Amino acid sequence: MATIILVKECLLALKDRTGSSLPAINKWLEAEKKVTIKKHVMRAALKGGVEKGILVPVKASYKLSAEAKKPPAKKKVVK
Repeated sequence: MATIILVKECLLALKDRTGSSLPAINKWLEAEKKVTIKKHVMRAALKGGVEKGILVPVKASYKLSAEAKKPPAKKKVVK
């Protein structure tokens, strides 16, 4: 799985209003998904998420942007 997808799932599960720190994200990934992500890969994924607008940096933590929290739009069926 892509790292940013795992991070997004983690932030949705943790539901921390002020964002989740990097150690908290790593701890959740190891406990729930049984996955260890290397530091440079995690840092690159978080940086890419901020650039794409998926994540919002808050001090030393990250939280999901308003657009990322919304469920994907359903496609309309043309009759």
